[in-house]
Amino acid sequence: MKIVITGGGGFIGSKLAKALLARGTLAAERIARLTLVDQAFPAGLPEDPRLAALAGDISDAKFAERAIPADTTSIFHLAAVVSGAAEADFDLGMRVNLGGMRAVLDQARKCVHPPRLVFASSVAAFGGDLPKVLDDSTTPAPQTSYGVQKVISEYLVSDFSRKGYIDGRSLRLPTIVVRPGKANAAASSFASAVVREPLNGIAYECPLPPETGVWLLSPRKVVEAFIHAHDLSAAKWGAKWGANRVVNLPGITVTVGEMIEAMGKIAGAQARKRVSFKLDARIDAIVKTWPVRFATPRALAMGFKADPDVDAVIRDYIADEGIKV
Repeated sequence: MKIVITGGGGFIGSKLAKALLARGTLAAERIARLTLVDQAFPAGLPEDPRLAALAGDISDAKFAERAIPADTTSIFHLAAVVSGAAEADFDLGMRVNLGGMRAVLDQARKCVHPPRLVFASSVAAFGGDLPKVLDDSTTPAPQTSYGVQKVISEYLVSDFSRKGYIDGRSLRLPTIVVRPGKANAAASSFASAVVREPLNGIAYECPLPPETGVWLLSPRKVVEAFIHAHDLSAAKWGAKWGANRVVNLPGITVTVGEMIEAMGKIAGAQARKRVSFKLDARIDAIVKTWPVRFATPRALAMGFKADPDVDAVIRDYIADEGIKV
């Protein structure tokens, strides 16, 4: 098994890599090579003879040819310009999110055997006049450039799969909470920061009101979902469900206020007091287009799992990051 993870220098990409190396196998085959592809990489990557890191721009066709050699058997495509940045810089989002996807698919098509490709899409695929609870029949109608780029990429993954060039699977990810490190340009960055910063003893001005709802999933569960999506047989994706290679992952609906209260209950009133509110109209305009409640019978039938509650999400983050509370 020879694997490529684009966006492998990011938080989820590097976490996925560590999980795969620890497993040693994917789809019951031994992992012989795991290549992380990104613009830059964090310090402290595992020292493992199976692991390689390749720095460059995945939207560049020549670089993609180096990053995805013909003997590649599996690809996890996580590389993307995040939501807020894609909205602020249209050309950048188009180049990386669409151009990057096309470069990956074109190179995957050249592989000796059609590789399995797992694509990180987003619930930003949905927007506009939505039902109170979305389900597997809800038609995507993205209201941001990022969402549009994700939906187009989903269609490309499905079409390349239909043609037999790849065995593709697209996962619409909820907001991933809690992410460590510093805030990035994602519009969803607040959802991690409102927990992360107070736990680290830092005051945080939340840009959205406490009643703002979020459909979320933990880093642990999303890594499990990527691996599970890959290991499912093609029949699980294409037989009962037709040609649909996209699934809405299960998650939990939590308001910003509920996240703050849960964090305070776990870490104490002092941590809770570190949160204040300062509305950011730009972030609010993006986030309010995102759905917050889903029914996900297809994903559940396929074996994907959500977190039990927001308390578990926060406790897992504290344990994973070694935070003392």
